[in-house]
Amino acid sequence: MSIKNAKEFIAKRIAKELKDGDVINLGIGLPTMVANYIPDGVNVVLQSENGFVGLGSEPKEGEIDKDIVNAGGQPVTIKKGAAFFDSATSFGIIRGGHVNATVLGALEVDQKGNLANFMVPGKMVPGMGGAMDLVCGAKKVIIAMTHTAKGTPKILKECSLPLTALGKVNLIVTEMGVMEVTQRGLVLKEIAPDVTIEEIIKGTDADLIISENLKVMEE
Repeated sequence: MSIKNAKEFIAKRIAKELKDGDVINLGIGLPTMVANYIPDGVNVVLQSENGFVGLGSEPKEGEIDKDIVNAGGQPVTIKKGAAFFDSATSFGIIRGGHVNATVLGALEVDQKGNLANFMVPGKMVPGMGGAMDLVCGAKKVIIAMTHTAKGTPKILKECSLPLTALGKVNLIVTEMGVMEVTQRGLVLKEIAPDVTIEEIIKGTDADLIISENLKVMEE
């Protein structure tokens, strides 16, 4: 599976986690793709930490408004009824626990639900952004990422990079499977078509508990 197809597959699967009426924050990069695959009949309110609610899907060519961008600086569309406000209000929504779920990328996640997603020591750091607030303020934290970095596992027994937050991750979705962080450990709940349990274990450094009700991932 190509990187592009893998990201689309991940975004489509995560879109199925969104519930009607939820307030959702999508992080930069892969997570923003989720907005393009929200199922019919599911109405969610997408929130962006740079100051508005009511984001729509990616704009079509010729419909881009350079003044309407998400927190990552990417052009977005606006739904009817959207609202714009200052950053203080935006982060008040996040810190006040009004975000039902946030979808974020990651450099590393471990089996305890710890997250590292903002810096690699020795490299230029673009900034924490709203990640620390989001993972602590959102009711559910979903990680959207490719399973490995050029073959090197990103799902670990213990994160080695500086942490964004401790024990806040609830669900990890990759092109290989869906894993839930539980008190028992990291449970593999779904596996991608054409991927074997042996292959996902090989690509994962963390200890995986295979669910008795293991299912095949659907887009």
